[in-house]
Amino acid sequence: MTSPTTTRFKMPPTVWALGWVSFFTDVSTEIIYPLLPVFLTVTLGASMAFVGLIEGVAESTASLLKIASGWWSDRVRKRKPLMIAGYGLSALTRPLIALATTGGHVFAARFIDRIGKGIRTAPRDALLAASVPADQRGAAFGVQRMMDNAGAVVGPLIAWSLLHWVTGDFRVLFWIAVIPMFGAMLALIFGTKEQAQISSTLTPAAPVAFTVTPEFKSYLGAVLLFTLGNSSDAFLLLRAQAVGVPVSSLPLLWMALHLVKSASSYPAGVLSDRIGRRGLIVGGWCVYALVYLGFGFANEAWHIWALFLVYGLFFGMTESSERALVADFYPDAQRGRAFGSFNFITGIGALPASLLMGWLWTTFGPAVAFGTGAGLALCAAAWFLFMVKPQTVLRA
Repeated sequence: MTSPTTTRFKMPPTVWALGWVSFFTDVSTEIIYPLLPVFLTVTLGASMAFVGLIEGVAESTASLLKIASGWWSDRVRKRKPLMIAGYGLSALTRPLIALATTGGHVFAARFIDRIGKGIRTAPRDALLAASVPADQRGAAFGVQRMMDNAGAVVGPLIAWSLLHWVTGDFRVLFWIAVIPMFGAMLALIFGTKEQAQISSTLTPAAPVAFTVTPEFKSYLGAVLLFTLGNSSDAFLLLRAQAVGVPVSSLPLLWMALHLVKSASSYPAGVLSDRIGRRGLIVGGWCVYALVYLGFGFANEAWHIWALFLVYGLFFGMTESSERALVADFYPDAQRGRAFGSFNFITGIGALPASLLMGWLWTTFGPAVAFGTGAGLALCAAAWFLFMVKPQTVLRA
């Protein structure tokens, strides 16, 4: 007899293709990202506040496009062209970072990269949700997050290996990060299939009306409150360096984080299909709060390593559950806009979150900065627990 877990793991080809797209994209991204804060502050002489500005502005700008691209993909009944445009645009930014000579150049590259992410994210999530039955949505998003985080394991491992045995020049690594994006584009173009589940009555001139329901609005409010305390992970890498983790070990630290994320994403997604999304989301946000408190008071390198591993569990518990819950609120013909709204909220909070973290760290020190993030996460968990009603899963 086939177990439920085995059955759930047999996902349609499009789900796996989207997983490979995420895998190769993250291999490329994570070769660069663990080194980017040090590259900015040490090589290019940027300030801590400028790091926060780059991350915050990039994410918040992308958020505006996430809601627009979700709306447009519902209107024209096409997800894939927007995804190709978004991933292609991000691929073009890898050489720009390698060529950067000022913080402003990196700012521009990150800005363009996040525009690409803003274009592709909502259509991708809507296509993923449409590719499986309702009782496998959590598992499907778990597969995508598992593959995404597996790429984030391989990327830092490549960076660490090159730093130790080939070159200490960050720019060489940034050029190498161009290569995996070819794999991402091939998987996207040839591996994914546009779904036909969107209502046949939907036409470009008359899209199905979309209303933000009170229940969905309450959920987005909780997500926004949490996001305000969820600053860029660049600050975690800077904290690791400050506590004593060598720069050459930062890619390994980043790899360990994503190894836990990858290992926990699929089981957590399946669990959310079985027991519901609420417990995993609230529990994950509480784990986040505890980890941030730990970062604020850590004073040994091993503290940082332990905290990064637990931090990975937070992602595993929440990433697929949060996205699957969005799909539970709306039918397929409206999910592009639903995911656009969700991604808009998570993006729009990125700028104040990162600016707040940079200001608090500079003014009051890391304990206050990370403690503030922890407090906001606990408030968001309470809001979700008491204000967001359990959602009936939609089958469409």
